[in-house]
Amino acid sequence: MKKGRLEAFSDGVIAIIITIMVLELKIPHDDTVTALVPLFPIFISYLLSFIYLAIYWNNHHHMLQVVESVNGTILWANINLLFWLSLIPFVTGWMGENHFTTWPVAFYGFVLFMNAVSYTILVRTLVKHHGNNSILSKAIGKDSKGKVSLVLYFTAIIMAFINAWVSFGIYILVAIIWIVPDKRIEKRIGQGDM
Repeated sequence: MKKGRLEAFSDGVIAIIITIMVLELKIPHDDTVTALVPLFPIFISYLLSFIYLAIYWNNHHHMLQVVESVNGTILWANINLLFWLSLIPFVTGWMGENHFTTWPVAFYGFVLFMNAVSYTILVRTLVKHHGNNSILSKAIGKDSKGKVSLVLYFTAIIMAFINAWVSFGIYILVAIIWIVPDKRIEKRIGQGDM
């Protein structure tokens, strides 16, 4: 199967997820700047989640640039990723509305952890379909960045029960690690492997 429909569907779902998140930002009824102060935790959680969605979209896009075809297993792996991404608006709102308390922060981390696991499953499924000598396989390599992210998410979930702000800091750290698009694939394309 060609990959075009998978790309288009994924782009559409991620766009809808972002739209749902922004609709959760409630407009204050007061026209003063101080009316925005109570929205600060909600905006901060929105900003971090928006960055995460942008990271996933960016890396998903890069990954699919070196993929030639997809199969049913890949479609289901992609749907699994989109399911976990679709929970980001819920946990974002819950965390922001409750000012970064323990359970919302821990559950936010759990959703981020499951997104990372799902993305890893999608990558591994694509590599299996295209082979160990494919551009994607060579670009991903040992996937140290992905493995470190999983460990950090797991650590943050546990830390939420000790200090939720430390967990939130870990989520920011992982976002910083991934904020630059994954250059591994771009380097492989640039080396003429395509």
